[in-house]
Amino acid sequence: MFRRGEPVPFAFVAEADRFRSNVTPPPRRRASVSELAGRVVLTLVVVAGLVGAMLLAVPALEVQLDEPRGQQQEAAER
Repeated sequence: MFRRGEPVPFAFVAEADRFRSNVTPPPRRRASVSELAGRVVLTLVVVAGLVGAMLLAVPALEVQLDEPRGQQQEAAER
């Protein structure tokens, strides 16, 4: 039966170790003022949404310690 010396999925890893490119990638393009402003606005909207959700959730998370008044308690008080 034919058997390979190296498993097929890892053959490209051995090739990648030997290959070195002499081409440098182009420099990264700087973001414009409008792109930076858009990122800042988006960040502020997300943070404001999270803070607003927390402010709306706080009353729902409060524990009420008052027990509901039942007929037995009312009868004992009379």
